[in-house]
Amino acid sequence: LSYISANQLSSYQVVAGISPVSAGGDNIAGVIVVNTIAPQYGESDKLAWHSGYVSAQYRSVSNAQAVGVGARLASDSFSLNYQGAFEDADSYDDGNGDLVLDTLYRVQNHALTAALRDEKQQLVVKLMHQKIPFQGFANQYMDMTDNTSYGLVTQYKRQLDSGEFQAQINFNDVKHEMGFFSAEKTGMMPMNTDAQDISYQLNWRLNLDADTVLLLGQEYYGYRIDDWWPALEGSMMMGPNDYVNINDGERDRYTGFVELQKQLNNNWWVSAGTRIEYVQTNAGEVQPYSDMTMGDGMNGMSGMGNMPAMNMTDPNQDAAKEFNAMDRARSDTLVDASLLLRYQISNEDELQFGLARKNRAPNLYERYSWGVSTMSTNMIGWFGDGNGYIGNPDLAAETAHTISTSYTKSAKDGQWQLTANAWYTQVNDYIDVTVVGSTNRTDMSVTQRNTLQFTNLDATLYGTKLEGIIRVVDSKNAGTWDLTAALTSTRGERDDSDDPLYQIMPLHSKIALEQQLGKWQNSLSWQWVDSKTRVDPRRIENLTGNYSLVNLTTKATWDKLTIRLAITNLLDQYYQQPLGGVSIADFKTDMSQGFSQLAGQGRSVNAGISYAF
Repeated sequence: LSYISANQLSSYQVVAGISPVSAGGDNIAGVIVVNTIAPQYGESDKLAWHSGYVSAQYRSVSNAQAVGVGARLASDSFSLNYQGAFEDADSYDDGNGDLVLDTLYRVQNHALTAALRDEKQQLVVKLMHQKIPFQGFANQYMDMTDNTSYGLVTQYKRQLDSGEFQAQINFNDVKHEMGFFSAEKTGMMPMNTDAQDISYQLNWRLNLDADTVLLLGQEYYGYRIDDWWPALEGSMMMGPNDYVNINDGERDRYTGFVELQKQLNNNWWVSAGTRIEYVQTNAGEVQPYSDMTMGDGMNGMSGMGNMPAMNMTDPNQDAAKEFNAMDRARSDTLVDASLLLRYQISNEDELQFGLARKNRAPNLYERYSWGVSTMSTNMIGWFGDGNGYIGNPDLAAETAHTISTSYTKSAKDGQWQLTANAWYTQVNDYIDVTVVGSTNRTDMSVTQRNTLQFTNLDATLYGTKLEGIIRVVDSKNAGTWDLTAALTSTRGERDDSDDPLYQIMPLHSKIALEQQLGKWQNSLSWQWVDSKTRVDPRRIENLTGNYSLVNLTTKATWDKLTIRLAITNLLDQYYQQPLGGVSIADFKTDMSQGFSQLAGQGRSVNAGISYAF
């Protein structure tokens, strides 16, 4: 999702809880199914102008400005479509009016799609490009100073006598640089990454009879990465060699699945499937900045700003030797299975039940991040907690067993609907962490962080969700007014100690009143989030307070023109994001406050306009 802009989305589906095996593998939770290929054709056999649009958006909280354009040429058998988007934003303000440091960014996305079809088949080729010259990551030690990616998608569809066949090939190349670019978070240290994704998917959808569908698939996903940190000239700490973090990293997934969907009778529908994946990972030899014993000259080193200094003897030297001496090839065989049942009790009552076994193999950073010094471990991690991480080549794959049930009750006249859902997941070999050390840059306890190594353990997660909608007004003069509400609770804990898992969202709810009147759509919503009191002690996770946000939106459409206006966080509430991590940018500015939680956005007046032609 980070490599496409919103105007490139044709459709998406969030499959929460138990997802069918055809929706994807190598995960233990829900999936997001995204479709960016939906070509449109004309009615004439002559290639001609079909449609286009221009759009612009503005958000006051961060002075964010975005523009988008699109243009399409089409005939009844050929389509050529371009979409582009550019966005630039400063760091945003919180509810107190204070600047939330290091949240600025700039990004542009481009996509060119060509499609050709006849009565039975369609071929689509899509070229993509993204450029991010800078992006601040307030909860990381370093920022993005360049991210350039190129992608190619080729998709072929063919109608069969009793179904459909689809083949797709994907390629994406990314050159990624981390460093420092803003006075909001200073320092000197380059980190480079070159990565490539290549994959293919072969899928068959076969209608065995009027009530039975068979889904078959064979897929491959390959990932290659080189991650190195160039030596910094004049630095005795970061040199004289490049630090090689991951060298020739490889991760290959070979997978196949079969899934049967059947309408058993007027009341029962069932989906059952199995997915088998074989995952291989490997990495080449690595090296630290220096293979020599460091001398007293380190007292004059500079360049890392507030980053801590290494010991006189670099522990990464021994760690690199140990890593290079081992057999680093690993493999995992993953067997997923899912069973989904839907029982239509009556026209107003529906019961759903699901069972699933799902697996996830470790990623390359979880397995092959080998550095053990404070500086090198702090560069590893995507958790936004300020801690340092060490990989573990012997990690096992996670295996989750989930049971889920939901009940939906609807009014006979369709004026209201209520859904209740509950789920329970037991995870074997959940990938979490063990504390192997600690660091502190001051003599204050609030500045302590831990050094953590990835490890396997058993964990339990469970949750409930209640959601409903009711039509409160339906009149010609006032339009339709719907009241929607949702309440979600999630818990997660380690089985060995009952300690909470990291970044579990606290109890939260949302209530919205939505109106539709002719060309106008209006919404007033209230979001409430409870205090986060269950926190991970190993990651020194912060507590957060409860808060509520009020948002107001309106949209009007006249033929080809659409105008959107919104005020988010209407009351300018100050709050800390429960899953936002800590503000390392603030920490580097003033260590006396420790690692404070990242604040959310204050009040923002947003405006958008789009014109289709």
